[in-house]
Amino acid sequence: MNNFDPHPEIALRAAASARLAETTIAAAARVPLARLRGVRRGRQPVARARQTAMYLAHVAFGLSLTRVGICFGRDRTTVRHACALIEDRRDDPRLECGLTALEAGLLAVMAELESCRVEAHP
Repeated sequence: MNNFDPHPEIALRAAASARLAETTIAAAARVPLARLRGVRRGRQPVARARQTAMYLAHVAFGLSLTRVGICFGRDRTTVRHACALIEDRRDDPRLECGLTALEAGLLAVMAELESCRVEAHP
């Protein structure tokens, strides 16, 4: 298998986006980051938090399902399943409000980080 990535900057940005979503959801869901990154599925709160992080990495940052899978150490079909589960749960107004707020926060943080990068390297 060829592990060469012809666009290392894109891969690095995707990984950073995924880590940001992962750490944000771990904190919001009060799930230890080590469990979220675990190889095993874990109990429902852990699995749900990971699914939410994968969903936000895909929706908020526009990462492909394949790229999200790579970043989270999961298969693309697992990411697709996670995104479908979270999308189905958005009918709950409380969850919808929370996801909207998390997505907006993630985008704001990423925009701020991007502006810092641009200022540092004119």
